[in-house]
Amino acid sequence: MQDSGKLWGGRFKKTVDREFHDLNASIDVDKRLYAEDIQGSIAYAKAIHKANLLSQEELRTIIEGLEKVKTEWEKGQFIIHVQDEDIHTANERRLSELIGNVAKKLHTGRSRNDQTITDTKLWLRKSIDELLEKMTGFVQILINRAKKDINILMPGYTHLQRAQPVKWSQWLLSYAWYAKVDIERLEDIRGRSNVLPLGSGAIAGNPFQIDRHSLASNLNFSKITQNSMYAVGDRDFVAEFLFWSTLTAIHLSRFAEDLIIYSSEEFGFVRLADEYSTGSSLMPQKRNPDCMELIRGKSGTLLGKCMGFMATLKGIPSTYNKDLQEDKEALFSTFDTINSMIVIVTKVLATVEVNQRKCVDALAPSMLATDLAYYLVRKGIPFREAHHLAGNVVVLAESLGVSIFELTLEQLQTVSRIFEDDVMKIWNFTNSVEQYRVDGGTSTAALKEQINNLQSWLQQSNRV
Repeated sequence: MQDSGKLWGGRFKKTVDREFHDLNASIDVDKRLYAEDIQGSIAYAKAIHKANLLSQEELRTIIEGLEKVKTEWEKGQFIIHVQDEDIHTANERRLSELIGNVAKKLHTGRSRNDQTITDTKLWLRKSIDELLEKMTGFVQILINRAKKDINILMPGYTHLQRAQPVKWSQWLLSYAWYAKVDIERLEDIRGRSNVLPLGSGAIAGNPFQIDRHSLASNLNFSKITQNSMYAVGDRDFVAEFLFWSTLTAIHLSRFAEDLIIYSSEEFGFVRLADEYSTGSSLMPQKRNPDCMELIRGKSGTLLGKCMGFMATLKGIPSTYNKDLQEDKEALFSTFDTINSMIVIVTKVLATVEVNQRKCVDALAPSMLATDLAYYLVRKGIPFREAHHLAGNVVVLAESLGVSIFELTLEQLQTVSRIFEDDVMKIWNFTNSVEQYRVDGGTSTAALKEQINNLQSWLQQSNRV
C-alpha cells in the first residue's frame, strides 16, 4: 500500500517507518511559518492564475480557503495531523479538506524546496525589522543616558586596570557606536535576504513561464534569484543572521560584563533596579546581577548555534538537501534569544542608578601620569622621553609612599628641571578630561558632538 498521506507518496509501495517519520518531520518547529507559508501561497496562486493555470473562480476559492486556514492558526483551532510532516504539508492538507480537489492545483510548478526558503526569507525579513526597531531603541536609551549623566567622571580601564579619567557618558556611547554598526550590518543582511527564490522549483526552475518579477513585487522582494540551483540551496542569509546575532550578543555580553563589575561592592559604580536583580536562597544580603549574567551566558549559546549550522552547510553538496531543514531551529531559537537579550539590556540601562560619588572616589592620582607626560611634551620634550620621565615620577612617588599629587616642585625637579610651578595645574581630573576635545574624545564638547552625530544618524531613514 502506497503512502498516500505524503505529498511525495505516489512513488512508494509501503508506508514510511514511524520512527523515520518522526525524525523527518519538522512541523513542531516550522509551524511558526504558517502565516508566511500562506502569504507565499496566495501570491503563487495569483502567479499561476496569471499564467492561465487557474481560472478566476479557482483562484478565488484557493485564496478564500487559505484565509480560512490562516484564521484557524491565529485562533489556535488548527489541528495538526500525524501525516503533517511540515507546515507546507499541513496547510495544503487542510486546504484540500476545505475546498476539495482545486487545492491540488496550487502546487503546480512549485516545490517545497523553493517554497520553504521563500517562507523563511519572509519570516526573517519581518523579524529583522523587529530587531532593528529594538536595536534603535537601545541606541536611543544610550544617548539619553549619556545626555543625562554627561558630568559624571569615572576611571577608564584598560586590561581592567585604572588607565585615564573619562566621562561615564564616554563609556555609554562606546556601546552606542557598537550598536550603530550592528544596526547597519543587519540592514545589509536584510537587503541581501530580500531576494525572491520562489519560481525556482525543485532544482531546474519553473516550466510554466510564471512572472517571477510580478511575484517578487507582490511579496515585496526587491529582486529575484538568477539561478534555480543556487536559489534552493542557499542558506547564506541564515548563516549571516546567525553570525550577526552572535556578534551583537558578544557586544551585549561585554556591556553586561562591565555592569556586573561596576555593580559589585568593590566598585559600587552602579546599582541595578530591583526588577532586574535577584537574591540568594541562602544569603539574605545578596543582590545578584543575574540578568546581566544571563546575557553573558546566552551569548555563548548563540555562538554554538552559529558554529553548528556552519558545520551543517560545510558538509552538504549543492542544491537542496534535507540537512538544510536544520536552519529553522537555529534561526528561530537564535532570534528569540537575541530579541530577549536586547529587550532586557535596554530596560536595565533605562533603570540603572549611577553612584557619582563612587565613580569620582575611584579616580586615582596615578591616572594623571599621562597628563604629566603631556605637560612635558608641551614644554618641548619628545614624547618618548616625556613618557620615561613621567614614569620616573611615578617611581619617585611610590618610593616616598605618597601620591604624585603630593610631590613638591623640588622633588619633581630631581627628575627633570623642565618642571615649573605650572605643573601643579595638571592635578585636576576635570581639566584632564576636558583636554580631549578632538572628535571622539571624552571632553564635554566632544561628547555632545558624538550625541548629535548619533541622533542625526537615527533620524536618517526614519530610524526614529
